[in-house]
Amino acid sequence: METERELLYAIRDGEPQAMRRLYDRFSGYAMAISLRYVSERDDARDVAQDGFVKIIDSIDKFDYRGEGSLKRWVARIITNAAIDWVKASERMHQTFEQPDVLPDEADEGPPDIEEAPPDILNKMIGQLPLGCRVVLNLYVFERLSHVEIARRLGIQPGTSASQLSYAKRLLRKMIKEYLDSQRI
Repeated sequence: METERELLYAIRDGEPQAMRRLYDRFSGYAMAISLRYVSERDDARDVAQDGFVKIIDSIDKFDYRGEGSLKRWVARIITNAAIDWVKASERMHQTFEQPDVLPDEADEGPPDIEEAPPDILNKMIGQLPLGCRVVLNLYVFERLSHVEIARRLGIQPGTSASQLSYAKRLLRKMIKEYLDSQRI
């Protein structure tokens, strides 16, 4: 398989199919990232495509820092495209409002994500309210602090923390229901 460095050299040398290989290599990954933030498949596809336009437009500015750095860069651009989509969506104003109904249980730490298969867990994350889903992804996958999340989303750090807490409670409940249904 072609290394990231070889692919970048081919792109920068103007090789006709190099951009297509870049897209083929990372499009599934980009779609998976988009779906973490945007639950509707068509919207997620739009986010991934917008991200790829940005990737292609700025590939000349990418600074290669070893194998895996291109993949991390692609992930960052797709994540930013997803956040831009969330901010621009009409639902943005309602996204970070406190939910009317909270799960009954107290926040008892992280949910048992190892217990649910990855595809089921991804579906569960996709079912979270938008604000919870965005904060969870930024906190878990991007490893941002609540202060950084607040800055990126234009919310308060406390709102970020409460959205994460609510997301964890919802996930814990969904995982428990899933596991209970598998025992039947």
